[in-house]
Amino acid sequence: MLILKVISRLLDYPTATLFSAADDLVNVVNECQDLSFAKREKLIDFIRQLTARDLYDAQESYDLLFDRGRALSLLLFEHVHGESRDRGQAMVDLINVYRTKGFEVDSSQLPDYIPLYLEFLSEQDPNYAREWLGDICHLMTMLSERLIERDCYYFILFDSLIEVSGFEVDRKEIAETVSQEERDDTVEMIDKEWEDKEIRFDDPVAGQCSNTGQSSFLNGLDSNAAQQVPIKWHAADVTKNADITNATSSAGL
Repeated sequence: MLILKVISRLLDYPTATLFSAADDLVNVVNECQDLSFAKREKLIDFIRQLTARDLYDAQESYDLLFDRGRALSLLLFEHVHGESRDRGQAMVDLINVYRTKGFEVDSSQLPDYIPLYLEFLSEQDPNYAREWLGDICHLMTMLSERLIERDCYYFILFDSLIEVSGFEVDRKEIAETVSQEERDDTVEMIDKEWEDKEIRFDDPVAGQCSNTGQSSFLNGLDSNAAQQVPIKWHAADVTKNADITNATSSAGL
């Protein structure tokens, strides 16, 4: 699904290569049959707005948005497992999923980085991709609502992914919960997060999750479905539309 590759690039750190590929990205969106006309128009508007900005301003805004506080973290397991021990095992399980599908990660990013996750799904069967997107729809809705609360146009990327998945989420309930959250990107909250905490040797490790809480999309792997052609992820790298199409075709998708 080429649209997932496009949204992956748009969610990644802005680069000059991304900006120069704006027309190619717009062309892919225009031809996408998995999005309604209204969503395509909004996504194209996002691309035009983003790539019309000064690159350094766009990069600074991106850092302040996604790297300041945990509420908008682009790491899936940050929201699922937090700092619990289960997070490490979930990482191992996810990277094994990638490998069984012939997807080799050539990046310093963690395997649950959403742009990387989308790159992986873009190379899979559409039904498989939609199912895996559906498994994280509640997280994408939460992120979208938090972005809307901050009056940030990045929310359209998550809304587009939700539409592609075909899943429905109780958005009203999530929006209500988000509206009651305390912002974690203020100076006060960041200082509080980095405060030295008292070390207690008589307390069990807090916040542990049971194995039964593991995200459902790590279960039910089909090892027989592994692809033979390795597909590599290259962080912060956008190819031209023709290159993207050729890479997808070479993987048999």
